[in-house]
Amino acid sequence: MKDIILIIILQLIYVPMLALRTICMVKKLTLWTSIFGILESLIYVLGLSLVLTGEQTIVEMVVYAVGFGLGLIVGIQIENKIAIGYTSAVVNIRNKNQSLIDTLRAKGFGVTIFEGEGRESTRFRLDILTKRTKEKELLCLIQEYEPSAFIVFYEPTLFRGGYMSEMMKKRLH
Repeated sequence: MKDIILIIILQLIYVPMLALRTICMVKKLTLWTSIFGILESLIYVLGLSLVLTGEQTIVEMVVYAVGFGLGLIVGIQIENKIAIGYTSAVVNIRNKNQSLIDTLRAKGFGVTIFEGEGRESTRFRLDILTKRTKEKELLCLIQEYEPSAFIVFYEPTLFRGGYMSEMMKKRLH
């Protein structure tokens, strides 16, 4: 019983690290990728040695697999909480809602506005770059001012120049 509990605990530590390492690797966070990789491999070897040494019971193998699945869920939840990186929102609205634009800018969101032709009328597109930690706040503000807005989120891998870069430079000095 002790081995089963240890296996599940190790999987709940190991697999979230695997998920975070993968996310950091995709986001090109080299140092964090390396740190998570080292910790992940140490825990992996320990956990696997428990399963493969001695008598391998079906229960231990099933617990190992179930722990892996639960660990993925935990890893995704952790990443959603810490929200690594930035997000770019493209918001399409029917009218130029100056109250929304002013509110977003007052709250520190960089907003660029484009006017374009929709199928039935003129549309306005707001391009907004923000930290992922502020994504929910952004959605709430848009919902409050433009409940029928069409919104698409993207995760930029690189950006240079513009409002966000200036803000980051100011914080460094």
